[in-house]
Amino acid sequence: MAFIKLRPSFSWVTSLAVSVGMAGALLSSPMALAQAFPNKPLRLICPFPPGGAVDIASRAIAQELSKNLGQPVTVENRPGAGGNIGGAEAARANPDGYTIFMTTSGIQAINPVLYAKMPFDPSKDLIPVSALVSLNNVLVLHPSIKANSVPEVIAMARSQPGAMNYASSGSGTSIHMSGEMFKSLTGVNITHIPYKGSAPAMTDLLGGQVMMMFDNIPSAIPHIKSGKLKALATTGAKRDPLLPELPTLAEAGVSGYESGVWFGLTVPANTPRDVVMKLNAEAIKGTRSPDFVKRMTELGYNIMGTSPEVMLDMSRAEVQRWGPIVRSSGAKAD
Repeated sequence: MAFIKLRPSFSWVTSLAVSVGMAGALLSSPMALAQAFPNKPLRLICPFPPGGAVDIASRAIAQELSKNLGQPVTVENRPGAGGNIGGAEAARANPDGYTIFMTTSGIQAINPVLYAKMPFDPSKDLIPVSALVSLNNVLVLHPSIKANSVPEVIAMARSQPGAMNYASSGSGTSIHMSGEMFKSLTGVNITHIPYKGSAPAMTDLLGGQVMMMFDNIPSAIPHIKSGKLKALATTGAKRDPLLPELPTLAEAGVSGYESGVWFGLTVPANTPRDVVMKLNAEAIKGTRSPDFVKRMTELGYNIMGTSPEVMLDMSRAEVQRWGPIVRSSGAKAD
């Protein structure tokens, strides 16, 4: 018996091939990718340990993004080297939007000057999504210190060069750099005493082993309210909502002073623009959530929620602000 081999017509095969090709092209287009994104869980790399200010903000926005994107957003802590370990991991990740990195103004502007060898370039290897929150510091003194105003601190420091000191949570941190900016703008000689974290620094400040500190507002407020520390001024451009009775350092006579830290989301370079903008839209929506606003403001954070372009401008401004101060401080990290 002869068998007849049936073949599909040329027109049918051609039509099928064209259809498959068009479908593939559509699925690979930026618009289609953005519409399909996300279709699996995301991770948010936090470059500092659990429980700290960056971690708190990371978990708060991850919760909002999970709701808004319809996919779980898991926070992964990758601490070390002032945020560089987590930043390097994020920079090496696939640029598909599924790896997000919580950067800080310190990582963007201070680390490149502070560290002789950076494992990544924050300005080139990561692209901005949205600056989320900012945090001011507050100048606090042990109650035994007789100065009761910023001008009195300056006068005391000038009368005793090098005799006064201030604690920080470590070289290169916003707490340290707030002190260095104070020294730079006032011309005083105050000795920096770095600690391995803000907790031991605060312990010694409360015990009177050190004289003053430019501490993060959330951790300082309980001691201010209890009378265990004396607060003189805050470091932001405007008075802080949690301590409205205190002047800013600029208002207190240190012209040009503005110091603090902000946290924001970034993704690896070459992430599709449509994906970046989708993350931006949902992040901004998250910062407007009543739960997010309540939690952050009660802890002393200031809500932001910006476009990628505004965050990029903020990073560039931080580089201009902090580069000269870090260099003049002589602080170095390996």
